[in-house]
Amino acid sequence: MSPIDTTVTQLLARLAAGEIHVENELFGLVYRDLRRMAQRYMRAERRDHTLQATALVHETYLRMLKGSELKLQNRSHFFAIASKAMRRVLVDHARGLNAKKRSGNKISLESAIVFSPEQCGELLALDEALKRLAALDPQQAQIIEMRFFGGLTLEAIAELLSVSVRTVKRDWSMARAWLLGELTNGQAHEDG
Repeated sequence: MSPIDTTVTQLLARLAAGEIHVENELFGLVYRDLRRMAQRYMRAERRDHTLQATALVHETYLRMLKGSELKLQNRSHFFAIASKAMRRVLVDHARGLNAKKRSGNKISLESAIVFSPEQCGELLALDEALKRLAALDPQQAQIIEMRFFGGLTLEAIAELLSVSVRTVKRDWSMARAWLLGELTNGQAHEDG
């Protein structure tokens, strides 16, 4: 375990023990990686969106702290939970944009995350497909979430799930194929 991994693990333990004052120190250690996660996701978005990776990082971190009863075991576990929280932030925002669009209200520029209607639909379709996958195979859904949203390596995911890297590779491959089929079939149903 690297020194930074050890420090993050120690800070998580202190935070779980009620030492709220370590939040800023923890945030300083994980910020760069959280920002990379957000930037990786945002690269796929259109160039004129107003989302800033910084806003996504802060919202994700705040949501994680709200659920501070979570017992985060180590740095890898932290980022697995962060990938789930980031997904929730993005999906919740996309749902909010769809609701505003349907109600005829203008979307305020105060909103930090702006997607085109197509992107909202794609994100919501992915979220629904991931929920269906989780019902069929929770581990495969976790792997997709940690890899796609969290950017975790296959090795980190294997360690987190206490399975072999080979198992993660197999599940990653199967889950991607399943999701592609679901999203392609869903698109065909909408178009046809």
